[in-house]
Amino acid sequence: MGITIKYAIADDAEKIALLSRKTFYDTFAEFNTKEDIDKFMSESFGMEALIKETSAPENIFLAAFIEDELVGYAKLTASAIPPELGDMAAIEIGRIYADQKTIGKGVGKALMEKCIALAMEKNKQCVWLGVWEHNQRAISFYTKFGFEKFGEHDFVLGNDVQTDWLMKKEI
Repeated sequence: MGITIKYAIADDAEKIALLSRKTFYDTFAEFNTKEDIDKFMSESFGMEALIKETSAPENIFLAAFIEDELVGYAKLTASAIPPELGDMAAIEIGRIYADQKTIGKGVGKALMEKCIALAMEKNKQCVWLGVWEHNQRAISFYTKFGFEKFGEHDFVLGNDVQTDWLMKKEI
């Protein structure tokens, strides 16, 4: 199964938005109330906002394809750097999502490798991300790539305040 990673283009925006909504729902719906998921999806994961994100200059979107099908993506962003990282040159992996049917088939691995390579090309010292403290599968995935926990922050899903671990990989 050949996985191709490329920079997302404007034509990919709607597909990325649809995949965002699907993968977020597939991953987190069973652990949250319907009301919280619905509220989060409408307020933070609306189609129009997600499509707009793909063209924001501070964001880089990488799209993963198997043949012509979008099966995953990563969003890197030059967001505010957590104070724990000091003045380290860092970039955030804001999202790394793969369609449920491709989990374990190398899509996430290919995206992560490209994210790290891109950070190195941009002379970053560190890549960081936030992950829900109960998402053990994702935490294990990041740990395999050398990420380690360096802090925590609140993540509001609907009306539920949850804890995300902040993880970093120095490069």
